[in-house]
Amino acid sequence: MTVAVTVCGVLLLAYLLGSLNFAVIFSKHFLKEDVRNLGSGNAGTTNMLRNGGFRAGGLTFLCDVLKGFLACLFGYLAFRHLDSQSIWLAPLVGAYLCGVCCILGHVFPVFFGFKGGKGVATCVGIYAVCCPIAIAAGLTVFALCVLFTRYVSLGSILGAITVVILSIVFYSGGGNPLICYVLTAFIGSTVIIMHRSNIHRLLHHTESKFSVKRREPNKQK
Repeated sequence: MTVAVTVCGVLLLAYLLGSLNFAVIFSKHFLKEDVRNLGSGNAGTTNMLRNGGFRAGGLTFLCDVLKGFLACLFGYLAFRHLDSQSIWLAPLVGAYLCGVCCILGHVFPVFFGFKGGKGVATCVGIYAVCCPIAIAAGLTVFALCVLFTRYVSLGSILGAITVVILSIVFYSGGGNPLICYVLTAFIGSTVIIMHRSNIHRLLHHTESKFSVKRREPNKQK
């Protein structure tokens, strides 16, 4: 019973941490408006960069990465202290489970009407704990793709695919491999599914290329 309560508590905390959508929080500070009403309508780093500039976008990215990292680190440490011999309760499984809950919180934030972002920055923090090699390679693929095509969405999709494949290839053990494979595939699939409208625009050559045009905040009357 104690184990079940601990697991549920840790997963709930990861979801609530993921629900702290920093794009929405910072847009109300920097732009005096909800970023979901601007640009692409996405509550994420790219839309914040386009509308709020590098400072607002950079803070959003760093905080979204941090919440994914903290959620998974907490899950890893909590499962390690369960003192269980079950491979289903191994630390890496705890990290992945918290990663799933955190990204679900980011995409469907309870604090912001269940309308969040696409989870790319949060995934960086998740895999910094679960598989650093995979996220390093994924970020490289993302950067190169954006550099040569200027399509952030394409870079995000290709980066997500890279991370999922490499997290399986470089699986470090210490848990049930099947459940870790399923969880990492779920996280990557969530990011890709959240880009479904971008995929449609990419296929029809109507996707916008990345540029930063800082928007002046609304002045209070």
